[in-house]
Amino acid sequence: MAVTLEVTYGERGEWAVLQVTGELDLVTSPVLRQRVHDAVADGRHDLVLDLSEVVFCDSSGVGVLIATRRLIRSCQGRLRLILPEVDTGAGSHVNRVLAALGVRRLFDVHADVVSATDEDSRPLSA
Repeated sequence: MAVTLEVTYGERGEWAVLQVTGELDLVTSPVLRQRVHDAVADGRHDLVLDLSEVVFCDSSGVGVLIATRRLIRSCQGRLRLILPEVDTGAGSHVNRVLAALGVRRLFDVHADVVSATDEDSRPLSA
């Protein structure tokens, strides 16, 4: 069975939204890294990564998320992640991995695209 990752691009107001689906690992993480770099090269510095449909994430995937945070901060942009609450099914794997590694607190995490792109919305607690 082939490892797959799909990244689709959308926009919501001033936010670029990348919907990530599948497995985020050593083989597939370069796809997400490239899509992030493409968005930034296009001048999109406010970025939402919707990880609610990611079923697996290894250290390579976490590395891409941290590198994305660094890149967006260097552009004076904003990065928000969409992650479901821990143990709520699809997509909660990434939330558990980030929490276990102690890096979830580095990210503004939201429940959905609407709250992630709302200027008045507060992130979920770490």
